[in-house]
Amino acid sequence: MSGLLTENYHENMQMLDALLHTEESFDLIKRELILCGRNAAMYFVDGFVKDEVMEKIMEYLMGLDEIDQSKVKDLTAFCNTFIPYVEVNVTEKADELAAAVLSGSLLYLLEGYAGAIVIDVRTYPVRNVEEPENDKVLRGPREGFVETIIFNTALIRRHIRDTGLRMSMFSIGESSRTDVVVCYMENRADPALVKTVKEKIAGIKVKSLNLSQESLAEALIHQKWYNPFPKIRYTERPDAACASLQEGSVLIICDGSPAVMVLPTTIFSFAQETDDYYFPPFTGTYLRLVRFVIYFLTIFLTPIWFLLIQNPQWLPPWLEFIKVEQPAAIPVIFQLLLIELAVDGLKLASLNTPSMLSNSLSVVGGLILGEFAINTGWFTSEVILYMAFVAISNFTQPSYELGYAFKFMRVLLLILTALFNAWGFGAGLILMTVFICSNRTITGGHSYLYPLIPFNARAFKRIFVREKLR
Repeated sequence: MSGLLTENYHENMQMLDALLHTEESFDLIKRELILCGRNAAMYFVDGFVKDEVMEKIMEYLMGLDEIDQSKVKDLTAFCNTFIPYVEVNVTEKADELAAAVLSGSLLYLLEGYAGAIVIDVRTYPVRNVEEPENDKVLRGPREGFVETIIFNTALIRRHIRDTGLRMSMFSIGESSRTDVVVCYMENRADPALVKTVKEKIAGIKVKSLNLSQESLAEALIHQKWYNPFPKIRYTERPDAACASLQEGSVLIICDGSPAVMVLPTTIFSFAQETDDYYFPPFTGTYLRLVRFVIYFLTIFLTPIWFLLIQNPQWLPPWLEFIKVEQPAAIPVIFQLLLIELAVDGLKLASLNTPSMLSNSLSVVGGLILGEFAINTGWFTSEVILYMAFVAISNFTQPSYELGYAFKFMRVLLLILTALFNAWGFGAGLILMTVFICSNRTITGGHSYLYPLIPFNARAFKRIFVREKLR
């Protein structure tokens, strides 16, 4: 039931009661009182409003004399005259009023006036602004985004004091009414990109965004399920988000999530890390090149090693040491695949392990299980060594999506190499190239391989070399 509020106070109250079901929910508070000599009703959600602000507003309004409606003809004039607060709004739409109350605002219904007053005195439970666990730096600020959208936009405003900074608010989800902000620099972001992002968000028709950013990402980009390479990059650091804004990117901030989405995203976007810019250019370039080498080894170390031990005649004398001297009971390919599964199993177990036991269990999993696996003859020490390096190297970058994309490509190369030897390895390289080249960004107009395709020499150089800021 929804409609427009009229000057009939009792009908308006019945309409709001029917929408909010105040009698059925203990935390939805409705209180009737006398304000300015008129009947009034107040609606709010217990736990969402600032008690001290609400009490001061009530004390002030209840101390006013009776209002001459010939002088104060509508609620807008009433608010301008008698409401000593900054964020005040007036509306006649019942569904908007109900949404405002459920979002945490304070609603006043006043006899004799059409519509109701909405006062934004909400406050949400929030954790402290602290450094993200998976995106730390050796130097730089120790702050990160939180789950409250207003706090996140304030952190961005703190870093960028430019009149060109724009933040457009949307409400997504029929049930959740989740607040989503599109943030960009008007003088730097591509207008076509901004327009496309806004149109896509405004056109989302879903029941809720209870899973926050991931639900939003899936609604924005209808990607092929078999292509694991990420189309969206996330960051929990305000400094990294603001640097992306200055470079012309668009941010999507979703209420309830501490991670901000950065668009557009290319495969090379993941090569740059925040820590690179808190060191001199020479050191930052070195760290970036090391990261590229580790990315390469993460994908190709075990497949190339497996290909070489399948074809020992290809090994030069100086690489003879990589041969498996003592074969295990399980074929090498199954050893590699089993450890791939075991690593993910240990990750899942660590998520559910109490913090006080995590160190002990990591020792059990890393030392005892690995040692006994070798002594019992199930696995070879070479397989344990290479897979340990691969598992650790995944933590050189904070993107879980990219880490699993590397993992899936590595497993694909291993399986094809086991089935078809060198031809399978070559086919795996071709398939991986197709996955990367066929991947699309959110707009479709930005290449996933930019600045390689289309080629931009200066931008391509900046991927590998940390240039000095001018």
